[in-house]
Amino acid sequence: MADHFLQRAWGLEPGARKKDFLSILDFDSAALDRLLSLATRMKTERALGAKAPTSTALSGLHVALLFEKPSLRTRSTFEVAIRELGADTLHLPAHFAEGTREPLEDVARNLERWVRALVIRTYGQEKAQRLATAGKNLSVVNALTDNEHPCQALADVMTMRERWGNTEGRTVAYMGDSNNVATSLTQAAVMMGVHVRLASPSGYTLSDEAVRQAAAGARGGARIERFTDPLAAVRGADAVYTDVWASMGEEHESDHRRQVFAPYQVNAALMAAASPQAIFMHCLPAHRDEEVTSEVIESPVSIVFDQAENRLHTQKALLHLLLAN
Repeated sequence: MADHFLQRAWGLEPGARKKDFLSILDFDSAALDRLLSLATRMKTERALGAKAPTSTALSGLHVALLFEKPSLRTRSTFEVAIRELGADTLHLPAHFAEGTREPLEDVARNLERWVRALVIRTYGQEKAQRLATAGKNLSVVNALTDNEHPCQALADVMTMRERWGNTEGRTVAYMGDSNNVATSLTQAAVMMGVHVRLASPSGYTLSDEAVRQAAAGARGGARIERFTDPLAAVRGADAVYTDVWASMGEEHESDHRRQVFAPYQVNAALMAAASPQAIFMHCLPAHRDEEVTSEVIESPVSIVFDQAENRLHTQKALLHLLLAN
C-alpha cells in the first residue's frame, strides 16, 4: 500500500522512486498537490500518537542530520518528524559539511552504508548535489542552501491551502531580497496556481533564469512579476510575505541592507494596500521593526506560526514519500 501511494504521489511508474529532494523543481504540480494532501492527513492523525497509521512507517531506519548553518524550526521539525515515523536520528558534526577533512563524495559513500537518508543544511547548493550524486543509495534532502529553501516552501503552500482552500488565482506579494526563500516560494506557489509578485530594489531581484525555471512549472495561468515599487506589488494581494534583509552569511552587510530595504518594510500602511482579507507570512526568524513591524507580525492577519507548525507535517510527508517501503 505504501509503495503504491508513493508511486502515485510522485507520478512514478511501478518500481520507480524519487531518491532525493534538493529543490521544489524536483516536483511537478500533481506531485506537490499529493504531498500536501498526505501532510494534511498526517496533521489530523498526529493526535493518535503511536496509533497513527504512519507511526512505524520508517521503523528500523536511520536518518542523519548535517547542519552547517544554525536552525531552530528546520532541525526541530525534522527530528520530530523522523521520530514520529518510527526512525532514529544521527546528528553529525557541522564540519563534515565543509568537505575539507575528506571529500563530500566520501562522506556520502560512507553514510549510505549506515543510514537511509541525509538531511543537510549548508551554504552552496552544489554541496547537496555532490552528496546526492555520490550516494547512490542515500536519499539527500535540502534543508536550506544559499540558493533554495524547498522545505520552507512546502509549509508555505500548505498554509495557503489551509487558509484559502482553492489556491488558483490567488496572489502572494513578496517584499525584499529575492533570496533562497523567495526562489523556492516562487517555484511552489506557481505550481499551485498562485500568482507571484516580487518587490525588490535594483540589484536584489530574482534572476531571469530563476523566473524561467519557476514559470515552466506554473499551472492555472499563474504569473511571476517583478517590481521595484513595493506598493504596486502589494496592491490587492491575498498574501504579503517577507524575510530578513540579511540572510545567514550576509550579516556583515546588515547596515547597508537596512538602508536599501527600508522602503520594503511590511507595515500597517503597506498591508492596507493589499486585499482586505490579506494574510501576512514570514519564514522566521523575524527581525521585528526591520523587515516587518511588531504591529503586523503580532496582528490577527499574521499566520507565521501556522507556517512554522506546518514545517513538521510537510517534512513528515516528504520523508514518508522518499523512504517508506
